[in-house]
Amino acid sequence: MQFLEARILPLLLAFTLPFCHDMRGKETDTTLNPTRVIPYKQIGETTLSVHVFNPPGHLPGNSTPAIIFFFGGGWVGGTPRQFFPQSAYLASRGMVAICAEYRTKSQHQTTPDQCVEDGKSAMRWVRHRAPQLGINPHMIAAGGGSAGGHVAASTGTLKAFNAPTDPDLSCVPQALVLFNPVYDNGPRGYGHERVKDYWKSFSPMHNLSASTPPAIVFMGTQDKLIPVETAKLFQARMQQHGIRSDLHLYQGQGHGFFNTARFHETLHAADRFLVSLGFLDGSPSIAPTTEPSVLNAESDDSP
Repeated sequence: MQFLEARILPLLLAFTLPFCHDMRGKETDTTLNPTRVIPYKQIGETTLSVHVFNPPGHLPGNSTPAIIFFFGGGWVGGTPRQFFPQSAYLASRGMVAICAEYRTKSQHQTTPDQCVEDGKSAMRWVRHRAPQLGINPHMIAAGGGSAGGHVAASTGTLKAFNAPTDPDLSCVPQALVLFNPVYDNGPRGYGHERVKDYWKSFSPMHNLSASTPPAIVFMGTQDKLIPVETAKLFQARMQQHGIRSDLHLYQGQGHGFFNTARFHETLHAADRFLVSLGFLDGSPSIAPTTEPSVLNAESDDSP
C-alpha cells in the first residue's frame, strides 16, 4: 500500500499543473512522459506513433486491459499530450493507456475522414500487436475529447473510412470514454459543412447499432459547441438499442472543461465506469471534489 501511495501521490500533484486545450489543441505545460513511443502507421513521409503508458511491473507477456485516447482540436490541430495526465493515472491503476497520433489539417492538410481512418488504424494496430504490448485484445477501450471524442466514437460505430493496409481485425473497442465528443455531424451538428458530402456514414449519432460499445459521456451544460440536447439524444438512442450509456452533466461548464475545472471529477467517474466493466480493480485512487449531475445514475455501477 505504501508503494502504491508513493507512486500515485506524485501523479496527483502533477495533475494539478495547468494543462488545457481549446478546439484547435492549444496547449500549456505537462511533465508527464510515456513509457514508450512506437510508430504504428506510415503514410508517405508521415509517421504516426502511439505514446504508451505501462502500469508498474508490466511485461510483454501480460494480458492487461487498455485504453487508446485521441486528442481534440477540431480535426485541425492538437497533440496526443492532451491525454497524458489521464493516461499516467490509469496506468498507475493497472491499465495500459495509449495516446495515439493522427493526421490533422494544420500539419498534414487532411480532411476529417482521414482522422477517422487513422483512429481505426491505431485501434487495429494495437489489437494486432496486443501480445507484444502485453494487452488483452478483447479489453480495449477508446477515449477522446471533442474531435478526438468523435474519432473514438467512430471506431465503435462507423463502417466506412478504413485504410486498405490495416490488419484484417475489428477496430471496435469494448468501451467508449467520451469527453464533450463531437458525435453528431448531421445538418444541425458540429462540422457538418466540412463533411456534408459523407456525413451520413461519418456521424456516430447516425450509425448506432446493437453492437455499439457501452459509453460514458462527460458534458458541460454551457458547452457552446455541443448542446446538452445532443448528448441526451445520443444516450436515448443508445438505450433504444439496449446499450449502456452514462451521461454526466457538469453545471456551468463549457467546452474542454474536463482538462481544467473538472479534471478530478471526470477522471474519478471514468475510473468507476472502467471498474464496472472489469477494466480496473478496486476503487479510484483519485477523489472528486464535487459531484456532477448524472443522468441515468442508476446504471452508473451496473455491469
